Amino acid sequence: MGMIMVRCPNTGRSIETGMEIEAAHFQRMPVFFSRTYCPHCRLHHEWFAAHAWVNETRTRESSELA
Repeated sequence: MGMIMVRCPNTGRSIETGMEIEAAHFQRMPVFFSRTYCPHCRLHHEWFAAHAWVNETRTRESSELA
């Protein structure tokens, strides 16, 4: 499992969407539209799944520490 990530259009920094999914499953999903709060610029950003990615590194590191 990994976190779906998008990029803040104002700062260019990565944003965690709060949605977790397996990367293979995410790649098979139809394109969808969502909205996420950005802690960097404190705005809500609208995004398409086609512009998102799954970051599995963070989840893997957390489970290794447990």
